[in-house]
Amino acid sequence: MSVLPSALAEIVEDFAAVGASDKLTLLLEFSRELPPLPAELEQSAMEPVPECQSPLFLSVDDSDRDNVRLYFSAPPEAPTTRGFASILAQGLDGHSADEILGVPDDFYSALGLAEAVSPLRLRGMSAMLARIKRHLRG
Repeated sequence: MSVLPSALAEIVEDFAAVGASDKLTLLLEFSRELPPLPAELEQSAMEPVPECQSPLFLSVDDSDRDNVRLYFSAPPEAPTTRGFASILAQGLDGHSADEILGVPDDFYSALGLAEAVSPLRLRGMSAMLARIKRHLRG
């Protein structure tokens, strides 16, 4: 059985604790908290995620498989995409490769955003997680 890493489980609980109308507000808050890229990482060196509605780039540093580092870049005018990226960054960054690989592919359904966000946008979040896992399996 898959278990969410504690940080990601807390985020899922935060979304579960708010009503439907507040879920988008919470997602917007996450979008504002997306960590900036480190100075040594150029967006051009990152992997694009074309399934996202807005430009999204990610980088997975698994040189230490016990402390995987995740980096995301999305424009400020793409709050939904930034929010999804921030959820993954805050929920998975610093966890082990095994913990990340154990995250259910559809964990985002537990966020309860299906009524507030289009299925196309939700597929973008799924694609981000799939690319992270593909890199870790590579």
